[in-house]
Amino acid sequence: MTQLLNDFLSGSAAWGVLLTLAAFALGTLINKVTGKAIFNPLLLGSIFVIIFLSVCSIPYADYKVSAAPVNYLLLPATVALAIPLYEKIDLLKENAAAIIAGIAVGTLVSLGSALALALALDLTREQYATLLPKSVTTAISMDVAAELGGIAALTGAIVIVTGIVGALLAETVCKMFHITDPIAKGVGIGTSAHAVGTSKALQMGEVEGAMSGLSIAVAGVLTAVLCPVFVNLIR
Repeated sequence: MTQLLNDFLSGSAAWGVLLTLAAFALGTLINKVTGKAIFNPLLLGSIFVIIFLSVCSIPYADYKVSAAPVNYLLLPATVALAIPLYEKIDLLKENAAAIIAGIAVGTLVSLGSALALALALDLTREQYATLLPKSVTTAISMDVAAELGGIAALTGAIVIVTGIVGALLAETVCKMFHITDPIAKGVGIGTSAHAVGTSKALQMGEVEGAMSGLSIAVAGVLTAVLCPVFVNLIR
């Protein structure tokens, strides 16, 4: 049965795309039915895909090739986050210095925490390079990790977990530290939890979503520039 399924899938060029969409749709359904934030559609979808590939003994490489069109959509989807930012451009101009400073500090904290973990856990350079770009969107982090000698696929998984945890804890952290300014909320969420966190920021408000979308882009650029410097701190 497994061989028949493999033969069928090998003859279909888009089965990876269909599997990805179906897994995400199922995850979204479960999330809506349960109403629990822990049942994140992205997390559930990833688990469903892993289970399907494992049960059917389908190599990840085959799935990756078939699902490639979905990866191509990551970049335009990220760019589309500029729309709410454009709508709040006046607010950005008024607070540009504070926003850029906040994103820069957040990026340094993210990279510094990865360095601290690497030193504390005695990680190899490959493991460290895999972990380093954990807080930026997969469209950037996986390429950065690959260039630095890390494991890009594992980086993608780490980024997803980082985003989900950030989205789950965003409101709690804001309440705990009495962060009420919508700009500060958006910058913090976008810098630490990339696109997954931004989806939560958009639910919190238009300003939060716009600032979070900006933070993704700026933090991504800063991370790409600073990662080669940080990765050389461990031999």
